[in-house]
Amino acid sequence: MNQTAAASRMPRQIPYIIGNEACERFSFYGMRNILVQFLVSSVILAYLPEAGREGAAKHVFHSFVIGVYFFPLLGGWLADRWFGKYNTILWFSLIYCAGHACLAMFEADKTGFYTGLFLIALGSGGIKPLVVSFVGDQFDQSNKGKAKVVFDAFYWTINFGSFFASLLMPLFLRNLGPAVAFGIPGILMFIATLVFWLGRRHYVRVPPTRGQDPDAFGNVARTALLSHAPGQGRPGLIVAVAGVVLAVLVMLCFATGPAFWPAKFDFVISACIALGLLILLGGVGVSMQLERARGQHADAAVDSVRAVLRILIVFALTTPFWAVFDQKASTWVLQGRTMAMPEGVWWWPGWLVKEAGQMQALNPLLVLLLIPFNNIVLYPLLRRIGIEPTPLRRMGTGIALAGVASIMAGLIQLNLDGGAQTSLSWQVAPYIVLTLGEVLLSATALEFAYSQASASMKGVIMAFWYLAVTFGNLWVLLANVAQQHPSVVDALASAGIGQNAFFMFFFAGFAFVAALGFAAYARIYPMQDNYRAI
Repeated sequence: MNQTAAASRMPRQIPYIIGNEACERFSFYGMRNILVQFLVSSVILAYLPEAGREGAAKHVFHSFVIGVYFFPLLGGWLADRWFGKYNTILWFSLIYCAGHACLAMFEADKTGFYTGLFLIALGSGGIKPLVVSFVGDQFDQSNKGKAKVVFDAFYWTINFGSFFASLLMPLFLRNLGPAVAFGIPGILMFIATLVFWLGRRHYVRVPPTRGQDPDAFGNVARTALLSHAPGQGRPGLIVAVAGVVLAVLVMLCFATGPAFWPAKFDFVISACIALGLLILLGGVGVSMQLERARGQHADAAVDSVRAVLRILIVFALTTPFWAVFDQKASTWVLQGRTMAMPEGVWWWPGWLVKEAGQMQALNPLLVLLLIPFNNIVLYPLLRRIGIEPTPLRRMGTGIALAGVASIMAGLIQLNLDGGAQTSLSWQVAPYIVLTLGEVLLSATALEFAYSQASASMKGVIMAFWYLAVTFGNLWVLLANVAQQHPSVVDALASAGIGQNAFFMFFFAGFAFVAALGFAAYARIYPMQDNYRAI
């Protein structure tokens, strides 16, 4: 086959991957977006007083999301070190299917249901960092021009699956019950796994590296921490070891439950705090001694590790955004359940929208609309008036918009707390603002991060990006625990502010503080350009 024909041909394995992704995304968002509304009225939380079920449902939901975005570390490591992407995706998909089966079969059994959530978090998280890179593996120099078309289709498929899952599954839960509502996503996940398996003879399978890259992030970091410098100590190593010690102490406190340790700091919260200490103090320690790795590793590798450590600061400042964003499937859904369905509004699709949880379908729909709007209208307009929408400006604005959306939701909550009947249609505005923030932040962040570090560090960057979502959800868990403290409850009662409204205004303020910190750091951030040369 000549070169022109090869370049025009789409790899025949691509439809299997796209079909797999469409079904998998429907299955994930189908169960995720009905989880909170199921829990608040299920026998799973029936042991709690009614007033405590909403907080417990939020805790379960955000703990689940933490797992989904933590387990990519495991999936990526197994694929890179041992099994390769295809085998890892297939095996974790089977775990994923088992999790869905548990949800459908154990809707009234706490242990079985929570086992299902754990298996879905493990399976979904395990394949999350691999599918996109597996798509990239299917292209070479002869047909790389087709890759952009496939990635665009891939992103469209994600939002397509999310839209219909968010729109339909709340209706299935309401009309057909939880066994069917959780069973349908399970069937879709089984189909996704089957479709992926059917393409097995066609895939390009890049073998695992098995940790043989001497200039990998971990190897450079280890060299920096352990190297001696004439006449100097190893302060960075001391800081990193302190992080390990503190992380161990946190887990010991969880295990032994001393009097000063908050009783509601469960395993998920404790493990995330321990992980945060490891990353924070480990990163500081490596940064303090990184120059010692020069000479033992290539200068480009050392510079890329430095770039990753800078990107970590950027990602850390995005965590308040994710704290607000993921509440659209918890706090915002619970708020919507207390609102009135619009009647007599010409633009409201009352024939279709029957449940507050369906409002989540606005997010993927708006994503599909706002990305071309930004590229065709907003960004050119900003450039005409002299404002260049740089990646850092877009990301900082996205964080701030999350704060605006949370204020809007908080104002709606104040209206509800005042006893006024409030139409569900008022939630459209915060959804629009939050989704605009998502497009500005999420669609930009990986593009930015990938330009700042070499190709060998892109896997590390992806892992830390997922952890930003994990820590965003940790903030929600911590705030959820804090607002249940008697002193906080009494203070809010005396101030006449409901807990949900305070929760929303608190996270709005948190997002604004993070946006200011992001703007300050952006002014001193040394931009790099690591795109491949033509």
